[in-house]
Amino acid sequence: MTQPIVDLSLIKPSLLVVMGVSGCGKSKLAKGLQQQLNWPFQEGDSLHSEHNVQKMSEGIPLTDEDRLPWLGKCHDWLKERETTGNGSGILTCSALKKSYRDLLRKDIHGSFYFIYIHVPQDILLQRLQKRKGHFMPASLLSSQLETLDPPHADEPFIEVLVKNDPFEEVLQKILYQLQQHSIKS
Repeated sequence: MTQPIVDLSLIKPSLLVVMGVSGCGKSKLAKGLQQQLNWPFQEGDSLHSEHNVQKMSEGIPLTDEDRLPWLGKCHDWLKERETTGNGSGILTCSALKKSYRDLLRKDIHGSFYFIYIHVPQDILLQRLQKRKGHFMPASLLSSQLETLDPPHADEPFIEVLVKNDPFEEVLQKILYQLQQHSIKS
């Protein structure tokens, strides 16, 4: 398959939230976008409280009450990028529910997109079982999938279905879609 032609200079500054369940590849994709676009990057997991990390490490799903302060920190980072930067930044955040995504983009007025990484459950489970050094155990995948409410038509999002596609191909697809959105706006 021929790769779409991407001209990075055509991509307008935007705030991106790379979202999806654990193991979908948020961090890898966000770092790839950061390298290509040279925009600030924040790993959302590093904004979790010790309490949240401990719960997840023990295989205990987070509640909405657990997530709200974390989502607030994620929103604050995005808002800071909008007000003090040039309106660009890349954040990883599971953003599983619409209410979470609404909180993340509250009072954001510039260009904003959720990058929704959709990966089949069997591939996610394989990835999580192989992953080392992360606090999120594979046992929590089912609770994340149950909580997941994929982006709705009224939300600004770009969806990419990932099976066993080469990473560079996935990255180029997203960059191309960002370019297309930039051209239209």
